[in-house]
Amino acid sequence: MKHKLKLLTLALSMSCIAHAQTVDYSVVSVPEEAGADFMKMTKESDYVCMPQVRRSGNRLDWFTNRIIDTSKDGRSIAFLSFRNGKTNIFIKDLALQGSSRQRTNRSNVIDFSYSPDGKQICFCEALGKNNQVFLTDAEKGYVCRQITSGNADFSPVYSTSMKQIFFTRLEAKSSSIWAYDVANNYVSSYAAGINPCPLSNEKAFICTRFNPEGRGEIWKIDYQTGQEDCIVSDPMHSYTTPMVSPDGNWILFVGDGHLANGNKTYLNTDIFACRTDGTDFAQLTYHAADDLSPIWSTDGQYIYFISQRGDANGTANIWRMKFLYNK
Repeated sequence: MKHKLKLLTLALSMSCIAHAQTVDYSVVSVPEEAGADFMKMTKESDYVCMPQVRRSGNRLDWFTNRIIDTSKDGRSIAFLSFRNGKTNIFIKDLALQGSSRQRTNRSNVIDFSYSPDGKQICFCEALGKNNQVFLTDAEKGYVCRQITSGNADFSPVYSTSMKQIFFTRLEAKSSSIWAYDVANNYVSSYAAGINPCPLSNEKAFICTRFNPEGRGEIWKIDYQTGQEDCIVSDPMHSYTTPMVSPDGNWILFVGDGHLANGNKTYLNTDIFACRTDGTDFAQLTYHAADDLSPIWSTDGQYIYFISQRGDANGTANIWRMKFLYNK
């Protein structure tokens, strides 16, 4: 349980720059990533937030929530940016290298996602001791409607039917996935876990759960039948932040890595993938920088993620890489 409480703390202390300067961040890619075709999509003046990663001995903890997302037409990418002492959602055109546009005017937005039709953004803001879920127009922004209150809620995401908004609620001794009914304005609890990602072809979602040792696992929860299946688990590694591909065949997720250099071992986060049944497990990134918050392009051909790679100072940016396993 201690591990789950840490996740929320990390959400409240995101930093735009990482400081573990034992890594040569200036390198864009390493030989193991050949063919991935990396491209930086943002620049330093975009002030992209870097999910915090904490290293303690041989233990790695990181913020697992979704803080980037693509617009449904695939032309723009939204991200969290820390400016003037506040964290808000900004949107940038992918085809242009111009400035980004602010979409919320809040104090401490910690995660968000687009609705399936692209017209709404649901997001969570930290307010005192609570986190509350809001809705706002994806084009106009600023005007918000609050849909939860008085609890520690985060990771909001629409169901594919847009009849529900799933989110995680952190309680005294557990974290569980709840749903807000859009038509009736009531909430109900579904299953243990965090970071839900709904499936489009069935009444189910993929999520993260933590085992008794505090290591993250990827689970599939069928909320119609009640069946629960563990898809990815490893006694030595932790996996979080599942994202299902647009065709429903693959899952992206973040995992911890161990890089060896002589007698020294460096812990970092990398991006992994597998099919939705857990087969064809593959590690996609190998850089010593932390790679986090992966999402799919709308056509499933590319992956966007946050990393300090390619910048000598370790400044966070959004990167794009080719997904090489989509056949």
